Amino acid sequence: MSGDAAVGGGGAPEANGVPPNVTIYINNLNEKIKLEELKKSLHAVFTQFGKILDVLAFKTLKHKGQAWVVFEDVASATEALKSMQDFPFHNKPMRIQYARTKSDVIAKADGTFVPRERRKRNDEKPEKKQKREQHHDVSQVGLGVNAYPGVYGAPPLSQLPFAGAQKVMMPEIIVPNNILFVQNLPHETTPMMLQMLFCQYPGFKEVRMIEAKPGIAFVEYGDEGQATAAMNHLQAFKITKDNQMLITYAKK
Repeated sequence: MSGDAAVGGGGAPEANGVPPNVTIYINNLNEKIKLEELKKSLHAVFTQFGKILDVLAFKTLKHKGQAWVVFEDVASATEALKSMQDFPFHNKPMRIQYARTKSDVIAKADGTFVPRERRKRNDEKPEKKQKREQHHDVSQVGLGVNAYPGVYGAPPLSQLPFAGAQKVMMPEIIVPNNILFVQNLPHETTPMMLQMLFCQYPGFKEVRMIEAKPGIAFVEYGDEGQATAAMNHLQAFKITKDNQMLITYAKK
């Protein structure tokens, strides 16, 4: 049962013949990105569409350039698929479809989960199993819940140096301009994570972070109007469940 396609819903249209479900399969990702960096970046950009239960990616050669994002509901997965299709990630457009196989985290929730060992014992015949493996589709990989250490793929902030001492600087009255000042970022935030968030809005140029001052960043746009639009969309965005971004104009 656990190998069946995830349950669709809401009358959403099928994508590539796969019924809508809570897990999206992403490929054509940049293979040079480190695994943990990839998972954190994907979580950061997809969390705007709804609650994420899991993000999965693997080091194995046949799974490179691929990932799976498990949402709490089908509507969130559908919105993410529509909105982020062909989104440029390190100069490569993401290809997204619904996952063909139900993730373990969902199978456990609906009572259809079958442990890996039992699945092997229940296979009909070795020759049939071999034939299935020869026609194996990478988008049908089993999504093990234990493959991903945590929702955000990073240690708790309490285990990071100076995490408890981070302070939010209260901004002065600053004239609007094309550079944004972003605060209250978790210490594990990387320029790539922020780029995936801010490059969705027109005019994005670059993200600058200061290694000696974790928790803050500067994001530059082509003009003041573009910077303002991005700020309005991402103000108070939760890059993790405990960190709401505080965005102001940078002091010039």
